Amino acid sequence: MNATGLQRLEGGEVRVSGELSFETVPSLWREAEAVFAQSDSGAGSPLCFDLQEVDRTDSAGLALLIEWVRTAGEGGRSVSFRNIPEQLLEIARVSGVEELLSADPG
Repeated sequence: MNATGLQRLEGGEVRVSGELSFETVPSLWREAEAVFAQSDSGAGSPLCFDLQEVDRTDSAGLALLIEWVRTAGEGGRSVSFRNIPEQLLEIARVSGVEELLSADPG
């Protein structure tokens, strides 16, 4: 199992690892606040969250991703997701919000 956290990479990419669950979402949200606030990214610059290293998720993980979409929009930025785990896509499908995760960042 990967340690839960965010790693800021070059070009507006953020690697997400570990669990996206009711237990971990609060700390991930605090980490993400710093990502959204970083001055070197600039307003309007896109963010891409890579979820390849996510081990497990529940509905709290989906809520977190939706909140990231909302926060990015408020800041005039686009956000996209790459390598979304099938478990998370299924929760999004059942919830009727799959299109929020697959929105074109352009």
